[in-house]
Amino acid sequence: MKLGGGKPVNTTLWIILVIVALIAGVAIGFFVARQYMMKYLKDNPPINEQMLRVMMSQMGRKPSEKQIKQMMNSMNKLSGK
Repeated sequence: MKLGGGKPVNTTLWIILVIVALIAGVAIGFFVARQYMMKYLKDNPPINEQMLRVMMSQMGRKPSEKQIKQMMNSMNKLSGK
């Protein structure tokens, strides 16, 4: 393979460039995905106690504080917090 100058490119140099490009792509992808998720969670916060109360009242139930705490604890355990 030849680059613009007409000189042949060493195979090991070509492999190193591909590996560096892959590592750079993974790093850039990670940070872009991280920023996207942070923005998404800021715009759409996870469920909280007030949301649970509203959901249960829409289903026709009047939840006690104990029920709300139990549900929040179980949801936190499921999400790994």
